[in-house]
Amino acid sequence: MHPQPGPNNSDAAPTADGHVPAQAQLSADAQQAPTPRKDEVAVLLIHGFTGSRTAMRPWAQALEQAGYHTQMVLLPGHETRWQDMVKVPYAHWIHATEQAFDELAARYRTVFVAGLSMGGALALHLATRREVAGLLLTNPGLVVDSPLAPYTKYLRWVVRSTSPISNDIALPGADEQAYPRTPVAAVAQLHRLFEQTRRRLPLITCPIILFRSASDNVVSDASVRALFDGLAPNSKIQRVDLPHSLHVATLDYDAPLIFERSAQFIAAHTPART
Repeated sequence: MHPQPGPNNSDAAPTADGHVPAQAQLSADAQQAPTPRKDEVAVLLIHGFTGSRTAMRPWAQALEQAGYHTQMVLLPGHETRWQDMVKVPYAHWIHATEQAFDELAARYRTVFVAGLSMGGALALHLATRREVAGLLLTNPGLVVDSPLAPYTKYLRWVVRSTSPISNDIALPGADEQAYPRTPVAAVAQLHRLFEQTRRRLPLITCPIILFRSASDNVVSDASVRALFDGLAPNSKIQRVDLPHSLHVATLDYDAPLIFERSAQFIAAHTPART
């Protein structure tokens, strides 16, 4: 399987369930695309490791503006303090995404899932256990690149935290509101999540669009290789390169490209009305 390269957001706060109101004007391309009714299509957005929904908010807003309902899940242990991640098993992250998906699937006919970084791994995992219409992945992680990763379950008792992995963004002033430290115990859980997700990749049958930054200081190309190597040979995956962005591309220079191509992808893979 071979990759196929492709070519101002409001600050509206989400409601209690993570819903983001639409405010801005549609781009010309989004206006030309067929727009399913909001009561038919929804998108679940999943943030990254030690990150927050801040990194997903512009993406959610753009999809709302294109005519889709969105919901941003808050993963356990996040958006409080980094110490709260220490005792959270990766199964709780999986459960949170499945619960959020099930709630959407009960109300909407078609549900897509978008993920950034670890959120991409959770989106992939979700697609092996639920009927996901399509996956939108921005720099998804599947490999913890440090050679110490397998030993973090022991190192956690010696080293409580390490330096942060936040704000790998080229755009000046952008801030994903991530934790100032990385808990080693949580890295051990991340490593286990990635291992399990890689094993389950052949089970994925839905279409995928992969947004990949030209330079990424958090997720290396090892994760991209793991994705393409792990998917079934007949998988439907398209790649869109982001030449001007770093890891948190949803807050970076190429964010408009992500938003535009996401709306097109969803429109193309939404089942026709009957």
